Amino acid sequence: MTTPPITELSKPSATERSRYQQWETSGAFIADASRSVRSGGDREPFTIMMPPPNVTDILHVGHGLNSTVQDVIIRWRRMAGDEALWLPGTDHAGIATQNVVEKKLAREEKKTRFDLGREAFVARTTAFVAATGGTILQQIRGIGASCDWSRTAYTLTPELSRAVREAFVRLHEKGLIYRGHRVIHWCSRCLTSLSDEEAEHKDETGSLYHITYPLADAPADGSMTSVTVATTRPETMLGDVAVAVHPDDPRYRALIGKEILLPIAGVRIPVIADAYADPAFGTGVVKITPAHDPNDFEVGRRHSLPMPIVMSPTGEMEESADAAGRVPANLRGMDRFAARAEIVETLRASGLLARVEPHAHSVRHCYRCDTVVEPRLSDQWFVSMEPLARPALEAVRTGGIRILPERWEAVYVNWLEGIRDWNISRQLWWGHRIPVWYCATCPDPIVSRDDVALCPRCGGAVRQDDDVLDTWFSSWLWPFSTLGWPDTASRDLRAFYPTDVLITAPEILFFWVARMIMGGFEFMGERPFHTVYLHGTVRDTQHVKMSKSRGNGIDPLVVVDRYGADALRYTLVAGLGMGADVIVDPGDIDQSFAPGRNFVTKLRNIGRFILTNLGDDPVPDVASIPAEQLTRADRWILDRLDVAIADANSALGPARPSGPAWDSSELRSGLRLSEYAEATRRFAWSELADWYVEATKGRLLAGGVDRDVARGVLVHVFDAALRLLQPIVPFVTEELWQQLPGHPAEGTLARVPWPEARRATPDADSANGGSQFELVRETVDALRQLRSEYAVTPQKLIAAVIVPSRDVAARRILDEEAALIGRLTRCTITVADAAPLGTAAHAVLSGGTGIAVPLEGIIDVKRECQRLQGELEQLDKQLSALVQRLANEGFTSRAPAHVVEAERRKESEWGARRQQLSEKVRALCGS
Repeated sequence: MTTPPITELSKPSATERSRYQQWETSGAFIADASRSVRSGGDREPFTIMMPPPNVTDILHVGHGLNSTVQDVIIRWRRMAGDEALWLPGTDHAGIATQNVVEKKLAREEKKTRFDLGREAFVARTTAFVAATGGTILQQIRGIGASCDWSRTAYTLTPELSRAVREAFVRLHEKGLIYRGHRVIHWCSRCLTSLSDEEAEHKDETGSLYHITYPLADAPADGSMTSVTVATTRPETMLGDVAVAVHPDDPRYRALIGKEILLPIAGVRIPVIADAYADPAFGTGVVKITPAHDPNDFEVGRRHSLPMPIVMSPTGEMEESADAAGRVPANLRGMDRFAARAEIVETLRASGLLARVEPHAHSVRHCYRCDTVVEPRLSDQWFVSMEPLARPALEAVRTGGIRILPERWEAVYVNWLEGIRDWNISRQLWWGHRIPVWYCATCPDPIVSRDDVALCPRCGGAVRQDDDVLDTWFSSWLWPFSTLGWPDTASRDLRAFYPTDVLITAPEILFFWVARMIMGGFEFMGERPFHTVYLHGTVRDTQHVKMSKSRGNGIDPLVVVDRYGADALRYTLVAGLGMGADVIVDPGDIDQSFAPGRNFVTKLRNIGRFILTNLGDDPVPDVASIPAEQLTRADRWILDRLDVAIADANSALGPARPSGPAWDSSELRSGLRLSEYAEATRRFAWSELADWYVEATKGRLLAGGVDRDVARGVLVHVFDAALRLLQPIVPFVTEELWQQLPGHPAEGTLARVPWPEARRATPDADSANGGSQFELVRETVDALRQLRSEYAVTPQKLIAAVIVPSRDVAARRILDEEAALIGRLTRCTITVADAAPLGTAAHAVLSGGTGIAVPLEGIIDVKRECQRLQGELEQLDKQLSALVQRLANEGFTSRAPAHVVEAERRKESEWGARRQQLSEKVRALCGS
C-alpha cells in the first residue's frame, strides 16, 4: 500500500476514501471458510450478521452507531486471530419499498399500482431497487465498516427466496402454518395486514362515548328499559352483534337472553353472558363487534355469533354481504373518522348519547406510515408460534443465549410466554409471494417449493395466492439463509454457523431477534448466536430519539465529511455505556463530535512527533534490548502498556474463545465498549503522549545507545497503541502504522495480531520495575500544581528543593531523575536533606517526600498573603455557620435526610480546604 506523506495526516477526508478502497481491493475483510476449524482449518470462526437495512434506507446516525459497534467487535476478533466474518446485506422491505415506489408513481405519473398491474409494478420496483438499493451499503463503507462485501446478501435474491419457500413448506408440512379467518391489524393506507409488532401502540387522548341501547321489548313490570355501553370507536357499533354482561353481575342477570335495539341500524341483538365483561369497568356492559375487535372476535366464536364487516379495506363505511341493512345510506363511502362524527351527532339528536368524556388510551398505528390501524376480520396465513417459542425461551433461561444488557432478558421472556400466532401474509405486490396455489375444482390448496403450472390432482388450471409474506419471514432466516441454507453441504454454512454476536437496537428484539432464535432452533437445530448485544439509542440533548422526520437528526456523512469517520466512530463508542443511550446535540455538531475530533488530532500529533524524530537508522526490537539499558520511564511505559492491554481485554471480553463455540457466559462482563475506548485513550493520550513522549524528547536528541533504546521502546508502544485503537479509529491508525518501521511492505493494520502483554501483571518491584517512575510523575505533578497555585508562568525557570523521605530508594530515584524532573517542570532541582529557610511553597507526596519552592522574587508575597488570609477568613465564617446549622437539632431532624447528608459532606470538604489554606498561610506568611 502506498503511504501518504505525514503532511496529509491532518486532512482525514482526503485519505479515508482511498484507504478504504485499498482495504477492499486487497481483500482485507474477506473471510475464508477453509480456515475455520469447522472446515478443518486452524482458526476459530467468529461471525456477525449485519441487521440488513431496508433497500430504501439512507444512512442515519442510528445506522452509524450500529455499524460502528459491529465493526469494532469484528476488527477486534480479526486481530485476535479468528476467521472473522461480518456478512452485510439489505432487506427488500415489503411495505416500506412499496410505499416509496407508489408515492413516486403518483408524484411523477399520477398513477397507482393498479393502473400498472402487478407484473409491471413489480418490474418497476425491481428496477428502482437496482438503481438505488445499494446506496446505504456504499454509505456504510464511508464510516469504515470492514464487511466481507463479497458475500453481500439481499432478501429477494433467488438463493434467499429458495430458503423462504423451504421454510414455508416445512412449517406447513408440520402443521405450524395454517390459513385462518381471524381479526388482524389492518392498515387502510398500506392496504395490508400487519403483525402485532408492526402495529405499534401510541398513547393518545380521545373520547369515551356512552351510548344508550334500548331494550327491543319493553318489560311488563316497567323495570330497566335500556343499557348503556361505552366505546372509543362509535363507527364500529354498526357491526355490533350482541352486548355482554358478566354472568354473576346481579344488575343485569334478568336481561340475559333478551334483545336490545342497535341504535341507528335498528337491528335486534341479544344480551349474552360472558366473563369477558368486567362488572367493575364502566357500566359493566360491553358491546360485541366480532369483525372489528380481536377480543370481541373470541367472544363471538364462543357464542357462535355472526361477524358482519361494516368497513371497507380503505377505511370507509360499507355494507358487506353479511351486514345488509346495518349501514345507513348517508354513511356509505364515508371515511371512518368522518362517520364517527356523523354517528355521534345522530345519537345526540336521538337522545341516545348519554355523555362524552375525555379518555387517555393506547391506539395502534402502522409502524411504516403511522396510520391508525383498524382491527378487521380477514383470511390470512399464520404461523403457530408456541411450539417455536419453547426452545427459544429455554435457551435464554438457561444461559445458552445471553442478552446484554441483561434487563432485556425479562422483556424477552415475558413476550415469548404470551406470544400469539404470527400473521405472515401481506396484501402487497412487493415481496416473496406465498407459495400456495388454488385449483378451481379441487378443494385443498397446493403448497409447493416449486412453481405450480397445473393442479397435480386433476390437471386443471391453478392460480397463486395473491399475498406476499411478511418481510420478517425472510429476515428471520438471515443467520443461515445467507450462508447457503437449505443446502446443508454449503461450505459457508458449515464454517460459520452458528454465528456469534448479534448487535442491534432493542426496538427489533421481537420483530427480528426473537424470531431468528426461533428459526435457528427450528431449521438448524441450534442457536443462531450465543450473545445478543442491544446497544443504546442516539438521542438529542432533550433525550428525544434522533429522527430525520422530527428534525433532530444528524447525518453521519456530514460528520465524516467535516471531521473524518474516525471522529464520528470514537465519539459514538466513547459515549456508549452498556445499553446506555448516546447523547449528541444536533444544533452543535462541532461540540458534539469534539471528543472524537480532538482525540484523532492528538493521535496524529503523537505520530507526527514520533515519525519525525525516529531518524533513518534501524530501530531495535524491544525484545532485543537488554533489561539494564531500559530507563525507569521505559519500564514504566511498558508496564502501562500491559495494563492497557489487560483493561482493553477485560472490557471487550476474552481474548480467545475457550472452545469450538464461545460460551456466552464468557462475554457476560464483556462488550463494555466505552470502557475499552477509555482504556486505550488513557494509554495513548495521558500516558504515552503526556508522559513518555515528553520524557524521551531529550534522549531522542542525544546520540548513542540510549537514543536507540528510546526509539525502540517508542516504536513498540506506539505500534501497540495503534493496534489497540484500530477497531475504533481504523483510518488514522492505519495511516500512522503504515509509516512505522518494521511492518510488512504490503501489510495492513487490520490484519496484524492483537497486542499481547509482556507480563501477566505489571512489574511492581520498586527496585527494578516501572513503578519507580510513579515517584517521578508524582513529583512533577506536585511541582506543576504549585506553579499553578501561585500563578508562576510556564516560561519562568524557578528553583525547587526536593527532600526525600527516609526511603533510600526514593532518594536514589530522585537523584538520578532530577534532570528529567527539572526539564518537565521548568525547574532547577536540588535534592537535599532539609527544606530551605524563608518563604516557600510546600507540598508533601504520598510517600513522605517533601517539595519546597522558594517564592522570594517570584511572586508578591505580601499580596499573596493578603489574598490567602482573606480567603481563609471567609471560609472560616462559612464553616462556622455550617457547623452551627448541623448542631441545630431542629434542622437535622426536620430537613430531608439527603439535604442533611449533603451538608455533612460539605462540612468535611470545607474542613479539608481550611486545613490546606492554613498550612499554606503558615508556610508563606509565617503565621
